Amino acid sequence: MTNRQGRPAAEPPQRTDARLNRERLVTAAREVFAEAGPGASLNEIARRAGVGPGTLYRHFPHRSALLTAVLADRIETLCAHAERLLAAENADEALEQWLGAFLTHARVNQGMGSALLVESAGELGYDCHRRILDMAAGLLARAQQHGTARADLTADDLLPLVIGIALSTAHDERAGQPELLLDLVLDAVHGAPRRRR
Repeated sequence: MTNRQGRPAAEPPQRTDARLNRERLVTAAREVFAEAGPGASLNEIARRAGVGPGTLYRHFPHRSALLTAVLADRIETLCAHAERLLAAENADEALEQWLGAFLTHARVNQGMGSALLVESAGELGYDCHRRILDMAAGLLARAQQHGTARADLTADDLLPLVIGIALSTAHDERAGQPELLLDLVLDAVHGAPRRRR
């Protein structure tokens, strides 16, 4: 659609009530998915958001659309946290704090990511992995510039280690086990490089 000058017409702004309903739905879905997993009742999500099922389906016509919105919201929060930490005075603590937040994210969102892969791979509309990798690379580079992280390490090396901790402790009942394993990874991050064979 174009205007009289032949330029693309601007999209009409989303009505305030529709925007608020969408925000309520994403907030409620975040809570319900955290409690009951990606297969949680959509009716319960609508109820908690204070809207009817019809409103939910107008915004999110299928479950994967709602899962995508919640996961994208969580990734944006994680990346915003990284951006704040990039300005922190202590680069070492910034990297450690963000890797702790990433570990929590990876543990909480395992089921959602798997459900999205099954239902509609690639629906996220942007490369969430790339965004997370870029944030990790920026924080790691600062720590390396300050001499507190080994120079031969890359974000491509580091993130799989943290994801591995999330996967291996998914059903581990021992309190503090994920944090203990992350501390071991951080010890390696700050250690001297070993000679490669």
